[in-house]
Amino acid sequence: MAKRSGVPRSTVYETLGKLVGRGAAYEVRSDEDGVGYVPLPPDSLLERMRRDFDRTLGVLEDEMPRLTSPPRVRLAHSLSERETLLDRAEDVVVAARTELWVSGWPEDLERLKPSVRRSEERGAAVATVVFGRDHDPVGWATEHRYSPPDTVEAVLGRRMLVVVADREQAVIGGIAGDQTWGMYTDDPATVLLAAGYVRFDIAMHLVAERFAGDGFEEFWAGDPAIRRLREVPPPVDEGGDDRGEWTG
Repeated sequence: MAKRSGVPRSTVYETLGKLVGRGAAYEVRSDEDGVGYVPLPPDSLLERMRRDFDRTLGVLEDEMPRLTSPPRVRLAHSLSERETLLDRAEDVVVAARTELWVSGWPEDLERLKPSVRRSEERGAAVATVVFGRDHDPVGWATEHRYSPPDTVEAVLGRRMLVVVADREQAVIGGIAGDQTWGMYTDDPATVLLAAGYVRFDIAMHLVAERFAGDGFEEFWAGDPAIRRLREVPPPVDEGGDDRGEWTG
């Protein structure tokens, strides 16, 4: 066998064992306890190799796209005009399917209200925080009361606008006169922070209402820890003007 196959005598049985293991040959035992080997017919061997190769290709076709697909790139882009900011905010509102978190001043939210109402009609749970009196509120509306809107705007130097849809995408921006800055993003960390900003405002007002008769206003106005938070240095504008004490 070694002579006919060209396989070294010392490795003949090792090679035969490998062929048997792969199904290309079979052991045949005789009555005298001898062992012979019968090869798989060439046509059957080729057909089996073809099936094995096709199965391997099938696995590669299923797995290669998953292995080679590039990681998802999160989108973030700046918004430098009020109309652009509001347009992008409206895109986020329209995209909402399950929940929508909105925070802003009435004059900026007015533009978004028709789309917000349509999102609510489609089944999205809508919650809004409004810095100022809104005579036509949308969704579960909370009027921000514990810092007057004018004070908040003066401290921040701008009116903030935050819109978050389904905790998947958000627009965050600020408007000051004819100057606007902002961004759109679907980055999960930024989106969750934006949603948390709105949710925290709502939670604070719920706590304030719950404990209004238990001295909450006195606590908010006079507690040393709260006062310390107010004294955190406020933003400084480009001219270096200190905008005064933060009032929460």
